[in-house]
This record gives sequence, C-alpha cells and structure tokens, in this order.
Amino acid sequence: MDRIPILRMGQFLIVSIQVDMHDRLALTLQADLAARISQTGAHGVLLDISSLEVVDSFIGRMISNIAGTSRVLDAETVVVGIQPAVAITLVELGLSLPGVRTALNIEKGMAMLREATAGFEEADAAGRNSLSECDDDSAAL
Repeated sequence: MDRIPILRMGQFLIVSIQVDMHDRLALTLQADLAARISQTGAHGVLLDISSLEVVDSFIGRMISNIAGTSRVLDAETVVVGIQPAVAITLVELGLSLPGVRTALNIEKGMAMLREATAGFEEADAAGRNSLSECDDDSAAL
C-alpha cells in the first residue's frame, strides 16, 4: 500500500504530497498523520500540495478533515502550494475549507506555523521549568 512520508522538523511535521491522491491514500494519510502528531507531540503540520494538479470534493474534504484532526490534537495546520486551477476547482465545488490556513509557499507556511505556535514554545518551556523546580524541591526533602 502506498504511503505519503511524514517528516519531522523540530516541533513541526511536514507532508509533501508528490503523487496523485486517491481516496484510499487520503484516508491513510489522515490516519498516519494523526498517529504521528500523537506520537511526537508536534504543534504544527505543513501540508504541501503543490504537486496536486487535480483536487476533487473528497480530497478537498480530506484536507479540511486533516486540519480539523490536527487541531483536536493541539497542532496547527498550514496548507501550501495550492495551484491556481486547484483553487478555482475548490471554489467551484463550494469548498471553503473552514479553519484551514493557507500560504503561497513552504517558506511563508513555515513562518505562519512559527507565529501560530509561538505560545506553545513558551508553555512548553514554562512546563519544563516548573518540572525542574519540582525536582529541586524533591531533592531538598
């Protein structure tokens, strides 16, 4: 069975779709990505669809579902590289993709993810610091 690679870069997961998407592959990607977010504790997902020349209503809904699933798992999603023909098709199909952030390219998408997850980094650092203080307190006992 085909699988789309999910790469980890720091606190982000990067998914670059380089093959024609079919329904089974989209469902597998959604499940794989949810599992990886859960395993890694990633705070952001960059979904690069620049190689997709055609997106039907099912694939459009799957992109929206992936973003929704990521949000539930405490990760922001940015979709990058939407081709003009794909954007036109999504609008013609009436798919507005609510809650899906988009950026023109990977560089802008990564900047958007960094900005959106800046609070996560501060919270993680505060959590680590409070754990360190607890360790120090327990050592004094």
